[in-house]
Amino acid sequence: MPGLPEPPPAGASALPAGTFDDQVVLVTGGGTGLGKGIALEFARLGAAVAVASRKPEHLEAGLAALQELGGKATAVACDIRDPERIAAAFDQIEAELGPVDVLVNNSAANFPVPAEDMSPNAWRTVVDITLNGTFFCSREFARRHLAAGTPGSIINVGASYAWTGGPGFAHSAAAKAGVKNMVETLAVEWGPYGIQVNGLVPGLFPHEDMTADIQGHLQATQDKEVCQPALRSGRRQELGWAATFLASPYARFISGHTLVVDGANWQRRTMTNPAVISVRDQMGRPPFEP
Repeated sequence: MPGLPEPPPAGASALPAGTFDDQVVLVTGGGTGLGKGIALEFARLGAAVAVASRKPEHLEAGLAALQELGGKATAVACDIRDPERIAAAFDQIEAELGPVDVLVNNSAANFPVPAEDMSPNAWRTVVDITLNGTFFCSREFARRHLAAGTPGSIINVGASYAWTGGPGFAHSAAAKAGVKNMVETLAVEWGPYGIQVNGLVPGLFPHEDMTADIQGHLQATQDKEVCQPALRSGRRQELGWAATFLASPYARFISGHTLVVDGANWQRRTMTNPAVISVRDQMGRPPFEP
């Protein structure tokens, strides 16, 4: 079985050259990983790109990758849990590149933990970054466009367990369900003003910036490719192509939609279920003790 064909190589573009000329794109969490991959695809198509992060080393990495392409780029320090810092980041981007035309809400927090072991701080931190931060960034973006009377596009990066639940990830799954609902709600509210809002859900896209715990989980999984209906994992440029399409002039009538890019993996079902292994056992944790 050959599975789904490989995509064109990294560096190819899915849209006409110059599609985002004179456009400014902000990618939160755009200095590393999938966020950086998305940022690079917008840059290849002519956008001036800003990446935002709390960590200086992530900002440096993202900016260096964008500058290699030769386009306009900037990096802004921002904690998206703080609306005032978000407003300051938008001000800085406007001063350096111009008003933001496309916002990609990619920043999120996540780590596996059994729900009964989760501390209140762990819950609050993940929800605060993933859900609250996405809303605060979206609100700042929309307010500026509403005041100026200009159109815009928002893409919220989600997760498939927003639909299914995510054992071991109760904090992140709940937050991502809120992010998905926000796509549908804000698309209706802001559509009359020319602002489209969509979601983008990545499947398995192995990359060098994955956290140590996720890398360890993947390394413990045998034959990852054959565990996917596509018989392969995603290539990072494929997610970037999906993002650029959703924000492009060719997708203006698409709003309130969440696009899953995972080779149908999240819809996979087996005819007979395997034995249930608890999250604690999967993570190698001893029995719970209060």
